[in-house]
Amino acid sequence: MMVEKRSIFYAYPAAPPEVSQTVRGAQARLRAKIPAISIHTWEENDIAGRPLADPIFVKISEADIVFADITALNFNVTFEIGYAIGLGKRVYLTRSKVFQRSSEIANKIGVFDTLGYLEYSNENDLSDLIESSSATSPIPLSSKINNKSPIYVLQTPVASQAMLAITGRIKKARIQFKGFLPQEEARLSAVKAVEDVSAAHGVVVPLLPTDYQDAEIHNIRAAFVAGLAVGMDKATLILQPTGGPTPLDVRDLVKTYRHPDDIGDLIGELALDVTERLQAADPLPTLKGNFLSELSIGDPTAENELQTLTEYYVRTDQFGRASRGEVNMVVGRKGAGKTALFWQLTNQKRSKVTNIVVDLKPQGYQLIRLKEDVLDFLAEGARVHLITAFFEYVLYLEIAYKLLEKDKERHLREHRLYDSYQKLNELYQGAVAEEGDFSERLLSLSQRLAHEFKSKKSAESDQRLTAAEVTELVHKNNIRAIRDQISNYLEFKQGTWVLFDNLDKGWSAQGIGAEDVLILRCLIDAARKVQRELQAEKHEFHCIVFVRNDVYQLLVERSADYGKESRAVLDWSDADLLREMLRRRLVRDGIPADTTFERIWSQICLSHYEGEETSQYFIDRSLMRPRNLLKIVGHSLGFAVNLNRPKIEDADIEKGLRAYSLDLVTEADQELTDILGWETNLIYHFIGEGTEFSSGDLHRIVSSGGIPDSDVERTIEFLLYFGFVGVRIRGGEPKYIYSVGYDMKMLNVLIVKAGTDVAYVLNPAFHPALT
Repeated sequence: MMVEKRSIFYAYPAAPPEVSQTVRGAQARLRAKIPAISIHTWEENDIAGRPLADPIFVKISEADIVFADITALNFNVTFEIGYAIGLGKRVYLTRSKVFQRSSEIANKIGVFDTLGYLEYSNENDLSDLIESSSATSPIPLSSKINNKSPIYVLQTPVASQAMLAITGRIKKARIQFKGFLPQEEARLSAVKAVEDVSAAHGVVVPLLPTDYQDAEIHNIRAAFVAGLAVGMDKATLILQPTGGPTPLDVRDLVKTYRHPDDIGDLIGELALDVTERLQAADPLPTLKGNFLSELSIGDPTAENELQTLTEYYVRTDQFGRASRGEVNMVVGRKGAGKTALFWQLTNQKRSKVTNIVVDLKPQGYQLIRLKEDVLDFLAEGARVHLITAFFEYVLYLEIAYKLLEKDKERHLREHRLYDSYQKLNELYQGAVAEEGDFSERLLSLSQRLAHEFKSKKSAESDQRLTAAEVTELVHKNNIRAIRDQISNYLEFKQGTWVLFDNLDKGWSAQGIGAEDVLILRCLIDAARKVQRELQAEKHEFHCIVFVRNDVYQLLVERSADYGKESRAVLDWSDADLLREMLRRRLVRDGIPADTTFERIWSQICLSHYEGEETSQYFIDRSLMRPRNLLKIVGHSLGFAVNLNRPKIEDADIEKGLRAYSLDLVTEADQELTDILGWETNLIYHFIGEGTEFSSGDLHRIVSSGGIPDSDVERTIEFLLYFGFVGVRIRGGEPKYIYSVGYDMKMLNVLIVKAGTDVAYVLNPAFHPALT
C-alpha cells in the first residue's frame, strides 16, 4: 500500500530529556518503516551563530503537519503551536503518560485542553500516532476583520501600571480594542483566541516577569496568542519590562521598556501599522492632484466666513434651544462659537418672510462713548434707570427701523400695510436724526444724549441728573407712541427676533469694569421689559443676548438674580462633536457628504503622532474650543502645503503646534488682563518652569508675575477656568475645567479634598511655547 508523502515538524521541550529521546526513537522507527514520512525536529536546526527561531519558522511553514509535545509547559513550544495554527497547519498535540500532569496550572491556562491532545507511553505508541496523522481539517481561520475593534489585547491577570499604560495609550490612539480579560474569563479558549486574533489587524501581548502573580499562566497564554498573531501576519507588539523573561523563539520580536511611560511610543508604532491596514482595507477614491493644497477648512473666526458657514455649521442642542426661543442669553468662551450661532440663527429666522430679525452688533466705540460721555453726568441711583431706558429706546427704534426697511417696497403693493407703515415711519423719523447702520445710529443717540446732558447741566456744576430728568431726556420723542405703533404693525408679522452680540467689543483693554457689567445688566432688563410688553399683546417676540461666560460670571456675582436667567451655554466637552464640526469642513471639494471623519482624516493627516491619534491629539490641545481646533489644523495644514506634501506629517504637526501655542499664550495673557483690569505678563513667567507644579510653586510663579497677594487666588482660579492649568489628584490623569463640565465648584472641591495630594499641570497646548 502506497503511503502519502508527508513532511512533519515536531516541536518539544528540551526537558525532561525522556520526551526528546522518545521523539527521536519514533523518528528513527518511522524513517526505517515508512520513508515517505519525513520528521524534522527543532534540535536539527540548532545552528551555531544563527537565531534559533529562523530555521524553525521556515520548517514549520514548509511542513504539512506539525506535532507539538506538551508534556511539560514550555513557552517556545506553545509559541510554535500558535504560529503553526496561524499559518493554517494541521496541528497535533501529544503528551507522555509517563509523567504526572500538572493539572492545576494547565487547567487555569485553558489553551491545551480546548485544543485536545493525544497521549503515548513509548516510541512505538508515538510512531503509530504519527503514522495515522493527516494534514486535513486544520482549525479554520476567518478572513473577516472586525474594523470596529481592530486590536486584540491579551490582558494580564492583575492590572499592573504597565497594563494600564497599554490600554490607556490604545485609547489615546483612538482605536477600539477587545481581548481576553482574566477577571471576566477564567480560562483562555484556544478556539476563541484563534477567532479573535483572526478578526484583528493588530495584537498586543504583554509578558510578565516571573515573580509576578500568575506569571507562568499568563506567559504561556501569551506565547500561544503571540504565535497566532505572527503566523497570521498581524501587526504584533510583544512587550516585556527590562529583565523580563525574553523567550528564545521571540527574542527578536519582543520590545523591551524600562518604564511604563516608554510604552506610548511602541503603541504609537503599532497604531500607525493598524491604521494603514484599515485604510488599505477601505480606501478612499484617489483624488486628483495635490488635494491638500486645494483644501479649505474655513476661517477660525465666524465673522470672516459668513457666506460659507451655513454649508458646514453643526446645529447643536444649544442652537436648537435658541431657535425655539427657550433662552434669552447665549453664554460661551472666546472661540466657542457664539458668533457662528448668532449668524446661523439670524439666517434661519430671516429665511421666513413673515419674520422680523433685528441683529445688533455694536462695534465698540459707541459703548465706550456711552460710558465716557453719559455715565459721568449721573448720580449713582440714576445710572441703572438711564441705561435701561436708553436700551429700551434703542430696541424699539431698531425694531421700527427693521420693519420699515423690510417693507419699504412691500407696503406700496399691500394696501393693508400702507397706513400703518406711514405712521410708523413718521414717528421713527421724528426720533432718529442719523441713518446708516446700527453702529452709526447708536453713536448718534449716545452723542445726542451727551449733548443734552451738557446743555442741561454746566460742566463745572457738581449737580447730577435725577431719574425724572433722565426719563424726560431719553423719552423726549415719545417712545410710548413708537411702541404702540410697532405693536399695531406686528399684527402683520409672525415672529420678531432681536439678537444682540459684540457687547464685549465695547470694553477697554484695561479690563471689564463695573460700568460694563452695569450696561449688560441694563440691556438684559430692557430686553425683558420689551419682551414682556409685546408678548402681553400676543406677539411672538424673543430677545437673545450673546456674551462671554467670564462676563456672565461677573454679572451673576454682582446681580444674584441673573443666575436664574434662561441661557444656553456654549461650552464644548464632546470630542466627537468637535470632529463632526471639522468633518463638515473637510468633506467638500468632491468628497461625498456622508464620508466618515476617519476616512477623510486619513486622506489629509498622519494617523498618529507621539503614540496618539492625531485628531484626538489636536482636540486635547484645543481647550475644547472650535476656533482653537481650526487654528491647530490650519497651522499644520499650512506648513504641509508650503512643502508640497500630500498629507500633514510629523514635522508639520510639530511646527503647527508651536505656532498655535504662541498664539494661545498671547490670548491667555489678554484674557487675564480683561479679568484683572490691568496689563500683566504673568503667562510668560511660566517659561522654563516645567509642566507640573505644587501649590507652593504655583503661588510663587503667580506672585513673581507681579500679581498682588490679594489677587493671587483669583488669578489661579482664572488659570484653572481658562484651562491653562489642570489638576492631578493622587497621580491620576489630569483634570481640566472641561473635564468636569466647566463646573468650577467641582474642581475646587476636588482640590480641597485632595489636600497635599494635588499637583497643578500645565495644559499640553502651552508646552511648545513655554517649556
